[in-house]
Amino acid sequence: MQIAKVRGTVVSTQKTRTLTGMKLLLLQFIDADGQLLPKYEVAGDTVGAGIDEWVLVSRGGAARIESGCEIRPLDAMVVGIIDTITVENRLLYSKKDEYRRPALGAQ
Repeated sequence: MQIAKVRGTVVSTQKTRTLTGMKLLLLQFIDADGQLLPKYEVAGDTVGAGIDEWVLVSRGGAARIESGCEIRPLDAMVVGIIDTITVENRLLYSKKDEYRRPALGAQ
């Protein structure tokens, strides 16, 4: 699995029948230091992730193991929404703290 940040949604009105009803997200991958990488991927989402959330991403054949996804042509699937990440006893990410920060330009 990999860690990524949800950057946006992808809408496709013309697609293969097996993707009908599948929510698609644009993800940007994150390195072990919590820095955004210049690598993006579109992934299916069955867990209800939202914009700016950090998520767990399963890729390749593992993305299709979820029940009902076996025949979908997906290379990546969001399989979890991350609450916290700790690396070497240091909190790298906390969803709770992320939403407490004031928006840029806010007073």
